[in-house]
Amino acid sequence: MPPDPRALPALHRIAALAAHSDDALAAMREMLAVLIAAFRADAGSIGLLNPDSGQLETAVQAGSGSADSAASGLMLGHGVTGWCVLNRRALLVPDVTTEPRYIAVRAAARCELAAPMLDGDNVVGVIDLESDRVNGFDAADLALLRELAAEAARVLQRLWQLGHLRKKARQLESLITAGQSLVTKLEPRELLDTLTREGRAMMQARACALYLHDSATDTVRCASLAGDPGTPMPAGDLPVDSCLAASPIHTRRAVWFADIQSPEYRELLDLPSDPALRSVLASPLLFEGEVLGVVAVFTDRVHRFDNDERRFCAALASLGAVALQNARLYARVFQSEDVLRKNERLTTLGLLAAEIAHEIRNPLTVLKLLHGGLGLDFPAGDPRTTDMRVIGEKIDQLEAIVTRVLGFAQAPSSLHSRWSLAEIVADTLLLVRLKLAQHQVALDFQPPVQPLFVEAHKGQLQQVLLNLLLNAMHAMPHGGTISITLAAEAHAGAPRAILDLSDTGTGVDPAIRDRIFDSFLSSRPDGTGLGLAIAKRILDSHHGDIALHATSPAGTTMRLTLPLAR
Repeated sequence: MPPDPRALPALHRIAALAAHSDDALAAMREMLAVLIAAFRADAGSIGLLNPDSGQLETAVQAGSGSADSAASGLMLGHGVTGWCVLNRRALLVPDVTTEPRYIAVRAAARCELAAPMLDGDNVVGVIDLESDRVNGFDAADLALLRELAAEAARVLQRLWQLGHLRKKARQLESLITAGQSLVTKLEPRELLDTLTREGRAMMQARACALYLHDSATDTVRCASLAGDPGTPMPAGDLPVDSCLAASPIHTRRAVWFADIQSPEYRELLDLPSDPALRSVLASPLLFEGEVLGVVAVFTDRVHRFDNDERRFCAALASLGAVALQNARLYARVFQSEDVLRKNERLTTLGLLAAEIAHEIRNPLTVLKLLHGGLGLDFPAGDPRTTDMRVIGEKIDQLEAIVTRVLGFAQAPSSLHSRWSLAEIVADTLLLVRLKLAQHQVALDFQPPVQPLFVEAHKGQLQQVLLNLLLNAMHAMPHGGTISITLAAEAHAGAPRAILDLSDTGTGVDPAIRDRIFDSFLSSRPDGTGLGLAIAKRILDSHHGDIALHATSPAGTTMRLTLPLAR
């Protein structure tokens, strides 16, 4: 049988769509135009098989008398097209009035030709052509439509794959952008809003919400909602078991809900009050086994989230969990820094009180000795006898107060213990790692091969190191490098540890280099001038020292020395 002369031009035009078209819907419109012209049909349509509903849904249609809108859906086995898809066979109906399977759509239709679009074992959809004449199509048309339908299926699969790859590339780009944006957000409100905004854009969703989970009270709270501006967020702390977020929190896995407008979802307290919301994908924010919250992506149509969408949403949730935890840790660092400043002030007040008490004790001792040596003996009943007794009691009371103040100002030696100096440095750097990152300060610290042990009060030494690190960061407002080195040396016959902390800042002002350890001396407008003075006293109490080892416009090095533990 000679080849159909219509085959080659039609195949060429349909196959060319794979290279020249980016839009599958536009490609189907052109395919249908080619098919109607090749078969001289009066009308036609292309229906696609919906994997979620299992129904045939009209994608495009054309021709005289065609409906303006697509059909709502056709169950497999129903009608001529439903029969073709269910049985994976093409069908020619010469006269539709004699075909019981025919479902009338156009009153003028008399002959129908339909073929399933098959790509291997996969049914993509169906092509349906109609003629207004009985026997408008023949067996040759049926064979040709089978061939063209197979090519159309392959073209659509390629276009869908290309669209899928583009979508994944766009989502990946959005995920990278979201990650870069999230790591720079340290204020919780800004961080949460960025997460929902980027999540909505990445998933091309109707809305995106973020719920924070409080495990202590077993409640969730909607902390951010990116969606229609008129949609209010669910307010207050809500019981977990009355919320949709309960499923991802309890299962610790992403959960998909097909249609939240159905009756069984009406009692849930955490759903936004937007009637356009349909399907939702909710992923938990997990950090080291703890559920920090849930990110939920809402669509405005019933949608089946594929594996790629679930993975992207889970990746976004993971980024959000890390960023949220970092923001919380950073807030704790700021709080610790405030506590440190308060402790500096309290320490200075304690030292000042001790100095005052020490100065009072000397004249008080003289007064006590002179009072005891007066030897005054007043007659019985003389009120001055009582006065002398009261004076003696008050002098003893003042002496007791001075003794208590001096005793309180001294650090208890019982708090000193054996510590690895490298361990103290490492723990201190852990406290400021987020602040270092924010100030774009690189850190260079290599612990010595042999550990150096000191008898010390760990908290006081950390206070000294924190003060030096903060000073170094202030000296490098545009970023730089902090280097810490540890070494041991013999000094006056005794081994001691040497800790050098260097920065790449602008150096110490020459006018104050000789007085940097004086109290209330600071080169910063917001400085108290107490940090280095307290550091000096702490090192003195540890039988060590702190000194300005070197400074220049290229940087500063502070040196701490401490006796090594025996």
